[in-house]
Amino acid sequence: MTRNIHRRTALALGLAAGALAAPMLALPGKAQSQYRNGNGRTVRMVVPFAAGGIADLLARLVAQIVADATAASFVVENRPGAGGNVGAEIVARAPPDGTTLLLGTLGTAVTNQYLYKELPYDCEESFAPVALLGEVTNVVAVHPSFPAATLGAFVDYCRLQGPDNVTYSSPGVGSSGHLSMEFLQLVAGIKLAHVVYRSRSAMMKALVAGQVPIAMDNLPPYLRHFRSGALRPLAVSSPQRWFAAPDLPTVAEQGYPEFDTALWWYVAAPAGTRPEIVNGVSGEIVKGVASPPAVARIRAAGAAERPGSADDLARHMAAENRKWKYVIGAANIGRL
Repeated sequence: MTRNIHRRTALALGLAAGALAAPMLALPGKAQSQYRNGNGRTVRMVVPFAAGGIADLLARLVAQIVADATAASFVVENRPGAGGNVGAEIVARAPPDGTTLLLGTLGTAVTNQYLYKELPYDCEESFAPVALLGEVTNVVAVHPSFPAATLGAFVDYCRLQGPDNVTYSSPGVGSSGHLSMEFLQLVAGIKLAHVVYRSRSAMMKALVAGQVPIAMDNLPPYLRHFRSGALRPLAVSSPQRWFAAPDLPTVAEQGYPEFDTALWWYVAAPAGTRPEIVNGVSGEIVKGVASPPAVARIRAAGAAERPGSADDLARHMAAENRKWKYVIGAANIGRL
């Protein structure tokens, strides 16, 4: 699967203009002048999802951060398909010269390897982690007619009804909402029937109409329905309360202290990209993502900033790999 590509690679891109990466990092002014003189290559940021989502926003934010730091030229390229695998393969096969980066997600980094029969890349070996960017929590949402106002009551009700006698919905097999609910079922000792929708909009319409009673999905699109009373929130999946819904308790608070799930984003480069390139881009990305203007943009989109170095990203990927390998195996989720 894909590791993460960082802005470090972007710096590398500038360096790849003609001089070696190490001298350019040592002489940032020289590197920048080479970009401005047109000697540097254009850096391609591949987003394995359609334009307009949070991944696309983060890619453009990162491109701007690195471009401002290096005077490099950036192009954001949206290449959706196969849960992110199409775009990830493009980056995995690209030359490791710092001119191609991946804006990846939990799927391309960890879970797709356990969900797809075949992958055109290796999550561990095909990428060089660059930086951790941000995340978004999931929420357990129910129709107002559902007979539970807390997560504890929800679990009790599902146990009483018996295995597969209560349904829940998600916007796709392998989505972060689907996997989070499978994790919750494992820790709570309940078994629900999964109803899969082809799109989030179709799922939300069915949920609001009461055609399905429960959903677990990324929080931001549901906030307006919680405020209007069309839906009822029971818990968020993050270990701490979410900034946009501070009154909503977490799953961890309600009896499952180890529960922690989120959809997260990162930057990676092709395996073999020189460490000095990765480290240079990573440092600029981490600094930029933590800046007040960047935090404001990320939070306005409903996500939360989570800047982390290449090492932070590698550790996070390892922890997530252990968790989701167990959950996907224990839930016996069929491969796509």
